[in-house]
Amino acid sequence: MLLNLRRSFVFAIVAMVITFIYMLAGTGLSQLVFSKTANGSITANGSTLIGQNWYNSKTFHGQWFLGRPDDMGPYAANPKENEPGGDNPLVANVPGSSALVDGESAATNLGPRSEILLQNTEALIALWHKLGVPHPTPDLVTTSGSGLDPDIAPEDARAQIPMVSKATGIAPSALEKLISRETHSAEWGFLGSSYIDVLQLNEGLAKLRGTSATP
Repeated sequence: MLLNLRRSFVFAIVAMVITFIYMLAGTGLSQLVFSKTANGSITANGSTLIGQNWYNSKTFHGQWFLGRPDDMGPYAANPKENEPGGDNPLVANVPGSSALVDGESAATNLGPRSEILLQNTEALIALWHKLGVPHPTPDLVTTSGSGLDPDIAPEDARAQIPMVSKATGIAPSALEKLISRETHSAEWGFLGSSYIDVLQLNEGLAKLRGTSATP
């Protein structure tokens, strides 16, 4: 009996040692090979993996780069006819109310023949023009598949330079350099296309402005 207990105790100790060695080795390897990914996506201003709302109709004056439209609140809905409309972070308010609504993760699922999609896209184009973006790109007036895309294409950011430059007083050339600096190339050089994380872009913009990156 004592022999069995001793064997069990030794086996438990060995198993614990192997487990801790495996854990520490995995942590050390991840920090050595891909520390940025291993340490997570959370910064002082949010997550780089989830798009967030940089627009508030009462306080926004064009001082931040904005991401793609996503599910942060209906903007062209018709509650009386039970039509949900598309969702858009640029106007995150309940129709007819000043109350902000929480964001949801989903696409609009509106087809290319949808009249609602056409109306929503036209409303977005008009809103971008009002904000000071004369030539919004297709990405800026359509939702992503997830509805919470954190990235935009470099051309999406460049389209917003007139708006941001006017609001912040930062020269367009300086904003162009910021966009170039924050542009990530395609994964492995051939998967997908170049992209910019909106949070990281606005964190870089905050340094130029001497403020914190707070939506």
